Amino acid sequence: MLKRLLNLFSVDVAIDLGTANTAIFVPKRGVVLQQPTVVAIRHGEHGRSVAAVGNDAKDMLGRTPIGLNAIRPLKDGVIADLEMTEVLLQYFLRQANVKTQVKKNMRVLVSVPAKATLLEHRAVREAVDGAGANDIRLIHQAMAAAIGAGLPIDQACGSMVVNIGAGTTEIAVISLLGSVYTDSLRVGGDMMNERITTYIRRKYGCLIGEATAEHIKQEIGMALVNPEQQQNTMEVRGRHLSAGVPTAIKVSAAEIAEVLQEPLRNIINAIKNALEDMPAELSGDIAERGIVLTGGVAKLAQIDKLFSQEVGLPMILAEEPESCVIRGMGQALAFLDNPAYDSLFVYS
Repeated sequence: MLKRLLNLFSVDVAIDLGTANTAIFVPKRGVVLQQPTVVAIRHGEHGRSVAAVGNDAKDMLGRTPIGLNAIRPLKDGVIADLEMTEVLLQYFLRQANVKTQVKKNMRVLVSVPAKATLLEHRAVREAVDGAGANDIRLIHQAMAAAIGAGLPIDQACGSMVVNIGAGTTEIAVISLLGSVYTDSLRVGGDMMNERITTYIRRKYGCLIGEATAEHIKQEIGMALVNPEQQQNTMEVRGRHLSAGVPTAIKVSAAEIAEVLQEPLRNIINAIKNALEDMPAELSGDIAERGIVLTGGVAKLAQIDKLFSQEVGLPMILAEEPESCVIRGMGQALAFLDNPAYDSLFVYS
């Protein structure tokens, strides 16, 4: 009886705690916040203090003076700095105007990678608990992405989703509200940015930052380049390593496409492994329905064509792929009290 009464005053919240961006969904309000998962920290005599969070902190990446440092508290989809993750969540919940009538009476659904360990699950729970939640549930990112993409996860047929985020790529085959196959690769947009940064440093002797590498990937990055596009170029500004002065270089779409092949090949191999390991009946379903691509990196030009060409199956780009996970989590909030949907959630 007391639990029912408390539920009347509780607030349900879904948090997609991503390596690059964090999104918050509240029922009847939709996605109320989407900001970079970045914290700017000031180091002083009395320890660390927070200078900025989210958009303001991201603007400081690579531009901070001595004593101020902008960091990402998550790496490869899991928490690397528990204290700063807790601070970030508290700030975002205030920004999203998430309030409860009873103190610490908030049910929170949080996304996690499929291969996150029990210790990593505990870190997520501790961070969210410190931000004010009393009831914490976890859901795999690929499962949430499948729900958000509108796949028929409750039917007796196979649905396959590949969610390519900043820190990880999540692959899942889902049937009858459960995961038949799951895999998680620590390959994503961040690795692609690192490859671009390394290539430009080695080829041109020019040092660029993470934000510049991300901009290059978004502007001229492609998974496949046709003859008409390979001559597309972009001017990039950075610091010349030997001279130590600002410099400008030009990079082509063909160069960047070549740089991105290694991480893309890792994802393709993981998709092939999934297809080999799943039951034959589900393979037939997926061959007929195709594979759905979600996540921010799914917007990389020609990625669906490359994957389809290499895997031999249709690739379907989800609508608004970057927000599929948080939209799916928002729908999953409605199932928290329904035992029939328990298989959607992670219990650890």
